[in-house]
Amino acid sequence: MIEQYFLSGGALAKVIDGYTARQPQIDMAKAINSVITSKGNLIVEAETGTGKTFAYLIPALINDKTTIISTGSKNLQEQLFNRDLPFIIAALNSKAKTALLKGRSNYLCTERLTRLGRETQYQNQAILSDYVKVKGWSNITISGDMSSVPGLKDDAEILPLVTSTNDNCLGRDCPDYDDCFLVKARRKALDADIVVVNHHLYFADLNVKDSGFGRLLPDADVIVFDEAHQIPDIASAYFGKSITSKQIQALCKDVQYLGRTDLKDSIQVTKAANGLANATEDLRLSFSMESGRGNWRHLFTQQAVMKTIIRFQDQLDFIYEVLKLNLGRTELVDQCFERVVEIKATFQQIMAVNNTGESYWYECTKRNFTLNITPLNIAERFSAEQAKSKSAWIFTSATLAVDNCFSHYRQQMGLADAKELILASPFDYQKQAILCVPRNIPEPNDPNIARILVEKLAPIIIANKGRCFFLCTSHYMIRQVASLLQQQLTMPIFVQGQDNKQVLLDQFIEHGNALLIGTYSFWEGIDVRGQTLSCVIIDKLPFASPDDPLLQARIEDCQRKGEDPFSALQIPKAVINLKQGVGRLIRDVKDTGCVIICDTRIVSRGYGATFINSLPDMPRTRDINTVLSFIKKTNN
Repeated sequence: MIEQYFLSGGALAKVIDGYTARQPQIDMAKAINSVITSKGNLIVEAETGTGKTFAYLIPALINDKTTIISTGSKNLQEQLFNRDLPFIIAALNSKAKTALLKGRSNYLCTERLTRLGRETQYQNQAILSDYVKVKGWSNITISGDMSSVPGLKDDAEILPLVTSTNDNCLGRDCPDYDDCFLVKARRKALDADIVVVNHHLYFADLNVKDSGFGRLLPDADVIVFDEAHQIPDIASAYFGKSITSKQIQALCKDVQYLGRTDLKDSIQVTKAANGLANATEDLRLSFSMESGRGNWRHLFTQQAVMKTIIRFQDQLDFIYEVLKLNLGRTELVDQCFERVVEIKATFQQIMAVNNTGESYWYECTKRNFTLNITPLNIAERFSAEQAKSKSAWIFTSATLAVDNCFSHYRQQMGLADAKELILASPFDYQKQAILCVPRNIPEPNDPNIARILVEKLAPIIIANKGRCFFLCTSHYMIRQVASLLQQQLTMPIFVQGQDNKQVLLDQFIEHGNALLIGTYSFWEGIDVRGQTLSCVIIDKLPFASPDDPLLQARIEDCQRKGEDPFSALQIPKAVINLKQGVGRLIRDVKDTGCVIICDTRIVSRGYGATFINSLPDMPRTRDINTVLSFIKKTNN
């Protein structure tokens, strides 16, 4: 029986000092074991502290099943592979072979590194400095995982120059194919019993299989999605189509390289590459917004944008013809031509904006853009993938249920026949936490909202000695709140945008008395235990922006079906996001703290009960003095 591994005297008790059996963990393991046997589907909501990792690893290992575990982040992926999996394999005395597989952009491409070494005279000082680091590391690395390069930043400019993409990989034509780090990692994954991936790679693998190319992952008996609340959005992106300006500019750089080397006898090559690069820049500049999302269909009514689109198409046609004339001269020429063909075909699809059932939208940053076609519904496609696989599928997260019901998630994913389980919380929220919705706060769109929130909440932040996350729903609100609090508080204040996410988080933890102000990057995937984080403030209910083109398309689709989009789409999504934000607070049985939600709609609107009922059952108040008393009591 599966229970024996979790009871006192079992495998876990023998290797964990002070081990105590947890009934929710046992219940989850039993449910997963049953689903593995029946090859069914299971949806499990399990809070942090339940021990869900061991609850799915042990059934997979004792049943000797080939298993794919897909996580929502690379951090969790590495933690699972480097810590949890070796520990449980040793505890069970298992002989299972394991593999960690990341997306191709995480691995060094030695062919591109060699090419960069021949082009150093064209690079800036930052790239040259990082080239020395990467070159030295490349001689000793076994995995080729770029995250292990000492002193290399996550956003280093050199990264796209020494890693490959689906577009620019030479495949079997590459002179370094036999020594390719990515190929080695994929071969190991195909031969493993347990493979740890992330959601992006899992759905990239589905696309590879559907396109008729070689698979990345083995056929699995068991597929586990941890942090499964992220799956609908990630799957939508992979089931759609996109073109990025980075993808096009990378193509242009490779063609420019050809113009300096293999095709230097053709003056048209460099001209074509420069022309497409400039047309891509002009297309980005024609979008009116500095950053954000917009409806691609709406741009077609703007004459200036249409002119840049036509010029972009002309330049695509020109580079296509130039490369076509040089086909067969080198592998890189042929590969660049294939990339142009693919971009042209995808752009043609993106221009066909009158197709129904899909959203056509673009996203901008200051320098780049992405053009997207996203299906409005993935349920049919995903359920078809399940039907083909004959595997057991497990979906688990701390945030899947809305008002203690999985109907929204079932509908999104096409999981009509899935079994379900909501596990009891391992925490005593009645003693460990308090929830406050302060009185006399205006509606979220009030122009004075930031000033009023700071006036009301500064005393709480001071009384709590910092140790606080102030989670906002917009960058505008971050700037407003940060500016006001920096004038009033003397404690360290870290604001999203000052540095990368991990640096800010490390500094927050190191100080132990800090305030961190951030947006959605800090709502999930953050694990700060103990009194370092004992207050979470949320500026308002996290409804998606009504200007989001993907949301707008889904709302229109809902209305065509005669459904209420607010109830069917917007509330469930906001509830899941709120549960994630609130979940930053209590991460351990010894943690205590307060959650403050600064949005009176949660108590004044009828739908507010759905939010309240979806949160952990903790004492509730509208009196800030009650929160101050709680802080005083728990800090002593």
